[in-house]
Amino acid sequence: MKLSNSFFYTIRENAKDEDSTSGNLLVRSGMIKKSSAGIYMIMPMGKRVLQKIENIVREEMDATGAQELLMPVLIPEEVYEKSGRREAFGANMFALKDRYQKRYVMGPTHEELFTIAATMKGSSYKDFPYNLYQIQTKFRDETRPRYGLIRVREFIMKDAYSFDVDEDGLHTSYMKMFNAYKNIMDRLNLTYKIVKADTGAMGGSLSEEFQAITPIGEDVVVGCEGCDFSSNLEVTEVVDVLKDSDEAELEMETVETPNAKTIEEVAAFFGKQAKDFVKTLIYRVDGKTYAFLLRGNRELNETKVLKLLKATEIELADFAEVERVTHAKVGFAGPVGIECPVIMDREISHMKNFIVGANKTDHHIKNVNLKDFTVETVADIAQVQEGDICPVCGKKLTFDKGIEVGNTFKLGTKYAKALGLEYQDINNKLHPVEMGCYGFGLGRAMAAVVEQHNDEAGIIWPASIAPFEVAVVVVNSKDEEQMKVANALYEEMKKAGIDVVLDDRKERVGVKFKDMELIGIPYRITVGRGISEGNVEFRARTASENENVKLDEVVTKLQTILQK
Repeated sequence: MKLSNSFFYTIRENAKDEDSTSGNLLVRSGMIKKSSAGIYMIMPMGKRVLQKIENIVREEMDATGAQELLMPVLIPEEVYEKSGRREAFGANMFALKDRYQKRYVMGPTHEELFTIAATMKGSSYKDFPYNLYQIQTKFRDETRPRYGLIRVREFIMKDAYSFDVDEDGLHTSYMKMFNAYKNIMDRLNLTYKIVKADTGAMGGSLSEEFQAITPIGEDVVVGCEGCDFSSNLEVTEVVDVLKDSDEAELEMETVETPNAKTIEEVAAFFGKQAKDFVKTLIYRVDGKTYAFLLRGNRELNETKVLKLLKATEIELADFAEVERVTHAKVGFAGPVGIECPVIMDREISHMKNFIVGANKTDHHIKNVNLKDFTVETVADIAQVQEGDICPVCGKKLTFDKGIEVGNTFKLGTKYAKALGLEYQDINNKLHPVEMGCYGFGLGRAMAAVVEQHNDEAGIIWPASIAPFEVAVVVVNSKDEEQMKVANALYEEMKKAGIDVVLDDRKERVGVKFKDMELIGIPYRITVGRGISEGNVEFRARTASENENVKLDEVVTKLQTILQK
């Protein structure tokens, strides 16, 4: 491509409404443009990058034997009702009606349609296994879109689905896709961790996330300083290492604690540490009110709660509900006499003579013990903290931030049972099909690469997905000799299979250099006065200096570097 007659622009100033490095650089480099909150135009330069990511994903999918198809975006709402997921998606699903008042949704994910499509293949065990995939636009009505392409309402995703007759077959299919995902992440030059995660609305027995490590990441990736353990914060076990207290149990005593509501305020009042207290959090879970008990230095893990109660929605109770079950103002809730079921974190089982809210405004109770209140369930409901004990080796846990780029699931028979996908075994008996699901966010991958590969000048694309591998920059576009050499070099590179752009604009050479750095072209060839001596300047995007290269050697040099 020649820039002099193409749609190409860059922006010098930082984007005012972008809250991430990748969002800012992708906007400034003319690769994306925000249309509305969480919705972006993909501009020509960005489309080239996205297309190359798509090609890598497609190559790896095809290598596993998966077959590509394309599903509709507009889906009858009843499909999700039949699978039991309409309620789980809730307001995150864009919904509409057609002129006949038939209800539709904009597809947030396509498990149901792939399951229905699979019923077309016959029903014999001999028809399995197989894997189908698509690269399609998805829609989710995010409450708070942010971080450029990382959290959006409209996004491009690759989703694949495997179909097998038993769990062993599912595992084989799963591992093929798992390894394909590792290949994709490696080819994108991403630093990443693979972590166990919650299956959430997808369901199934296993979920693993491919997390690109970056400070802007929304997910906390839990690792270990002593082994290769890795997990998502949402599902990491808090290892119970506390020992039973040998204190004698004392009698409860209600103490007036004016103006002390928070753990910090109450701790200061009693001269104790946060871990000596038990805090009571009031939540609504699927419309029912619960009290959750945690040590004062712990936070509630809502994902663990949802799994424990087999629920789909959790939110803090409002002030009125808290006052209803405690008969006190907010800040003084406790388990003694509270009028709702109590679920207790297992760490509290070891404690004695702890302090809780008194369910009485401006009061707390000290010397509370397990015999003083009723508990419905005891479980691990606490959020793991950095420095906690690794559940595998006992060393300390570490935290990183990550962007979830890919996710793999063992769905099992959930969707097959709901939608009637069965096969006949060798004895003509019917069984539900075992399914796997494998999602990969192309836009997220693009953003993750930029988050990991950038400097003060702009983006540093890996050559595998850069909009162009090489830029030929003409110092003076009015110089006929320079233009002649640059055009000849440009044509020679194209014939050699090099993805090249010619910057022949009538701009100052400094502007051209800055633009090529901003958009992240891996290698730059500068055609200037050196051509009188048969030389051009060569510079890698990450190099600090130029290198003089003979004009008749530069294409061979690039072919070697790019392995053409």
